[in-house]
Amino acid sequence: MRAALFTSPGNLDVVDVETPQATADELKIRVESCATCGTDAKIFHHGHPRLDPPQIIGHEIAGEIIDVGANTTGFAPGDRVQVIAAVPCEECWACKAGKQGICINQTSMGYQFAGGFAEEMVIPAAVLKANGVNKIPGDLSFDEASVTEPLACVLNAQRLVHVGEGDTVLVMGAGPIGCLHVRLARALGAKHVMLADINGDRLALSANAVRPDRAIDMSSEDLAAIVLEETHGVGPSVIITAAPAGAAQEQAIAMAAPGGRVSFFGGLPKDKPMIAVDSNVVHYRELILAGANGSSPAQNAEALALIASGKVPVADLITHRMSLENVKGAIDAVTSGDAIKVVIKPQGVSA
Repeated sequence: MRAALFTSPGNLDVVDVETPQATADELKIRVESCATCGTDAKIFHHGHPRLDPPQIIGHEIAGEIIDVGANTTGFAPGDRVQVIAAVPCEECWACKAGKQGICINQTSMGYQFAGGFAEEMVIPAAVLKANGVNKIPGDLSFDEASVTEPLACVLNAQRLVHVGEGDTVLVMGAGPIGCLHVRLARALGAKHVMLADINGDRLALSANAVRPDRAIDMSSEDLAAIVLEETHGVGPSVIITAAPAGAAQEQAIAMAAPGGRVSFFGGLPKDKPMIAVDSNVVHYRELILAGANGSSPAQNAEALALIASGKVPVADLITHRMSLENVKGAIDAVTSGDAIKVVIKPQGVSA
């Protein structure tokens, strides 16, 4: 079969590999859609400490079951399914406490297990153990279902800072994750949602899709002044930094309303992870700062239901569909900001 094999930074080639076979405790799918994300671009350019090449990457996966192991139950050939990316062990203290997103033994599709940039893929027993395979409801497309995993991560972040009715929300970063944050905040009841970015072209592309109440071009506008104006001098009750920028995290703390909640969604570069924090601002305003990393299988299932119900539409966020052979072009589109969401179609792109 054909698959995109990562061998070293800068080297991701579509090659013929041995077609995988499912064991008695596994499933095998024909991959129909595998969405790309910024992490795929990071792996391509820099590698990843948890990934030992060669490996088939891609972790936002949807497809059709074509083989069912003898020991598996609840699935049949022809089932359309979506697969989790981060795989909790279900045995450690974090998993037993219901915190599978921070499992200390976590493995991942496209890292320890072969991923979805391939014509076929085996779903490991560990994924089934964690209830990480979701049947795609109704006529929801494979493409839309492949966006479930990033939405699950967004859902985890917004649950941690309790986004809800009446909130004023500022999302900093207008990439695909920022777009999903805007959509989800509205679905959870936020009354006023703003989207900001330092890249005016990317902001325009994303704002045209998700229609925030206010789009703020940080390259030409005063973010703090506009946010105060939009919130009647109070500040946002929730700020989400959906960008890998320390400056954004510092600004978020400075702008948050008294009693506000700040989500550090975007991780910082490993060589520059420190920020300056005015501790008195956090102290006197009683701010809550929350990290957000990944999601649980239950949140993945909830995210798929949100997409299927139409509460968080994603079809219009998929701006590019590309063949497996053009996987490097997909990564270029992600890196350049020319796309919102790019989906790889291992079975070919329909005319």
